[in-house]
Amino acid sequence: MKTRTDKSVSHQRGSTNVYADLGYKSADEMLVKAQLVTTIADILAERGYTQTKAAEMLGIPQPKLSKMLRGQFRGFSERKLMHCLTLLGRDIDIVVRATPKRKGQGAVSVSFA
Repeated sequence: MKTRTDKSVSHQRGSTNVYADLGYKSADEMLVKAQLVTTIADILAERGYTQTKAAEMLGIPQPKLSKMLRGQFRGFSERKLMHCLTLLGRDIDIVVRATPKRKGQGAVSVSFA
């Protein structure tokens, strides 16, 4: 069987926010939530928690936790996700600073130490 190789495939470099690239209205919020959920999932995996144990610890029904860990986190507020991180022993610092004048509108970002 002959394999065809097409070297003229075009592509476009994406931004740092896949949700914006896909055209979601609340792309910035979704990116922040995704980053928080990823950190929660990493901690749970690192500790070897079952979803049942994790759900009990976080005060979330297991089916809802399962959806969250699979990327279906629209029903979770950023505040709830931050609360989950504090329950998992993480400190959260919120810093508010002036936006550079050239930028105009402010933005929310998440940094992990």
